[in-house]
Amino acid sequence: MEITAAMVKQLRDQTGAGMMECKAALKEANGNIEAATTILRKRGLAQATRKAGRSTNEGLIGSYLHMGGRIGVLVEVNCESDFVARTDDFQSLAREIAMHIAAAAPQYVRREDIPPAVLDRERDVYRGQMEGQNKPPAVIGKIVEGKLNSFYEQVCLLDQPSIRDPKTTIGQVVQQAVAKMGENITIPRFVRFKLGETA
Repeated sequence: MEITAAMVKQLRDQTGAGMMECKAALKEANGNIEAATTILRKRGLAQATRKAGRSTNEGLIGSYLHMGGRIGVLVEVNCESDFVARTDDFQSLAREIAMHIAAAAPQYVRREDIPPAVLDRERDVYRGQMEGQNKPPAVIGKIVEGKLNSFYEQVCLLDQPSIRDPKTTIGQVVQQAVAKMGENITIPRFVRFKLGETA
């Protein structure tokens, strides 16, 4: 199938990938835009994984006010260069993350930020729910880990489903941005204020 300039442009607009990458993906997908998008996403996420160790000393503080100033969020989003930090795409990403935090109220950025005492308490609660069910310890362990994964989705920003696209986690949104912008992106911290709420 012939790959037209219009097809390449459409794919570029959808993915933000380079012209040659789009053309190659369209050839591989026999002109199917949806399949080409999937190919580019897979390649982009692989590139994002390779960039994960690079230092992020630039970026910006994203902010969002909601409900007439009753909820406010500040989030630090870092990247590798000041150039990327000033782009519309990066600023949109920071705003999207701030909006998500306002709506979803995560407590931590990532799983590693949860204090061990909190995890121990959650495990104890889940084990207590299994008491008297005569299940083998291995099965109880798997159930507890499954419930912990649900707990992570509730309290960890990077594990939460995006309010914009519930099929995608915020962690995946960040990885897609890494693939699109070509730089490592991290979220070291955020703070969410709700009027009248104490810490």
